[in-house]
Formats: sequence, C-alpha cells, structure tokens
Amino acid sequence: MAKISYSQFSQWDKCPHMWKLNYVDKVGEFSGNIYTIFGTAIHETIQAYLVAYYDKTIKVADSLPLTDIFQYRMEENYKISKNNSEQPLPVTLEEMKSFYQDGINIINEFLKRKSSYFPKKNHELLGIELDINYEVKENLKFIGYMDVVIHNKKTGRVKIIDIKTSTMGWNKWQKAAKNKTNQLLLYKKFFSKQRDISEDKIDIEYLILKRRLYENLQYPQKRLQVFTPANGKPSINKVMSRLNEFIDDCFDENGNHYTKDYKKIVSTKNCKYCEFKGKVDLCDRKMI
Repeated sequence: MAKISYSQFSQWDKCPHMWKLNYVDKVGEFSGNIYTIFGTAIHETIQAYLVAYYDKTIKVADSLPLTDIFQYRMEENYKISKNNSEQPLPVTLEEMKSFYQDGINIINEFLKRKSSYFPKKNHELLGIELDINYEVKENLKFIGYMDVVIHNKKTGRVKIIDIKTSTMGWNKWQKAAKNKTNQLLLYKKFFSKQRDISEDKIDIEYLILKRRLYENLQYPQKRLQVFTPANGKPSINKVMSRLNEFIDDCFDENGNHYTKDYKKIVSTKNCKYCEFKGKVDLCDRKMI
C-alpha cells in the first residue's frame, strides 16, 4: 500500500513539479543542515523530559542532564547528516557552538515555564511521536507522527502539540501561511478517525521555540511562543479538499504515481530555497 505524508502534500501544494522530482523521480539530494540538526536535537531533548515529567515525577524529570542530552543529540544528528550526505555538510564548528548556546537558552526557559505549557495535574501523556496511519483512499495511507499528545483526564479533551523551531518566532505572515499550519488540521482529522474521538474534543497547538530575541525592546520577551490556528470544521474541510486534489492529481486507484508532467509554480518564494534551483536539466523554471 502506498503512503503519503504531510511533507509530501506540503511540497506538492507549493510546487507539483518539485514534488515529482523528489518523490517520483527521486533525484533530491537534501541531507541536512544546521537547522535540521538543531531542530531534531531540541525536539528529542524536550520530548525526553516530557516522558519523565508525565510518566514518572517532576523531580525525576528535573534530574535529567538536559544540557548533556542536547549536546549529545546535536553531535549524533550531525554525524547522521554527514553520513547521509554525498557532499561536504554545510555546517561549521562555529555554527554548532552558536546553535548549541541557543538551545541551552531555550531549555532553561522551558524548565522555568514548563507548567504553563504542559500542565501536569489531571493530565496524562498519550504519546511522544505518536503515529497516524490512516487509509485516506483504497491502497493509499496517510502517515504522520505527532510530537506530543496529552489527555486531560478531567475534561476528556486531547491536545496535539507540534514543536517548531524558529529564528525569532512566527510573525503574522507565517501564522497566516496555510502551508505551514495545515499539518495539525490533518492530524486532528485523522487522529479523530483513528481513535474514534470527536473532533470537538481535540485541540491543536504549535509550540514555537525561538533561538533569538529582538534587541532593545522595552517589554520582556519569551523564547516559547504558542499559536493555535483556526481548526473548526470549515478549516478542516478546506484542507481536506486540497489534500484530495493532491491525491487525485498524483495517484491512480492502485496507489501508483501518475507518469506525467506536473505543474510548475514559479515564484520568488518557492524558488529561492528550492534544492533544484540552478539545475536547469531538472527545472528550467519555465511554466508547464
């Protein structure tokens, strides 16, 4: 059975031709950078803390050597990225040191404010990297992993939390970018179906970890930012409609990719960071 993920859908939504190069032709060569190394390491560190925090005690969680864990995961993720790359990894020692200090700053503030973001009383952890494995169409499954899922035992409500790293947080344009925020809407929809929980009982939240703070501001800033996008039925129906367009455009009834040319969506925003930029044999940026 074929599988799709939010990453696939998101890439198709930006540019179907870029999706084809990565997922059909499989000519993509992206292997990692300082942002993915850092993001994975800080995820793993905070998730390790939350497992002890919910499944054991706050005292046990607080005894974890988080800075050592974070440093170890930074180093291990660097090695993994380096081993997976055929080209020299574009990461310097100075970057590793700088991002490591950013991570320590985030961890310190997380520890101070953890109860504001992760209440413990009457709450239980349903899972870390909890999987979604839902058949969206015959011979086609949607696969995903939810960073943190918490259950309020008193109210019965469930919260899906996705941890994102950011240089200085999400501004109003990033919050409005559906390609960035639609992920949890789909997770909410499919988790509801998979666990037979009413959508009305599921909350979603992006927890954004800021590496840097603005300088010379008159008011205090937080390194942790919470954002909840609109996630009622109209919003979910809209993203489901778009997901179905992706499926219809790319997959036949057996879950196989269609062999065809896919539309190019050429724009400054899409093309600036595209890994195929400048590779004219793969993408000449002429509209199909």
